[in-house]
Amino acid sequence: MNAPANALPDATRCPLCGGDNRCAMEIQRATGEVQPPCWCVGTTFDPDLFKRIPDAARGQACICAACVAAARS
Repeated sequence: MNAPANALPDATRCPLCGGDNRCAMEIQRATGEVQPPCWCVGTTFDPDLFKRIPDAARGQACICAACVAAARS
């Protein structure tokens, strides 16, 4: 079953590939358990990667490490 068109993207999933994004900030928000800094804090993102995020998902979910690595290769 597909999600309704107005449903917010899943913040635990990458908006590009749908994989687990392992966002520590989202894990902390969901569980209330303090997390170490997210892996993305020390990562440089290619600006073109952000352009690939669908409009409805912008600012709603983190890009995963696999997509960041793929953009570098």
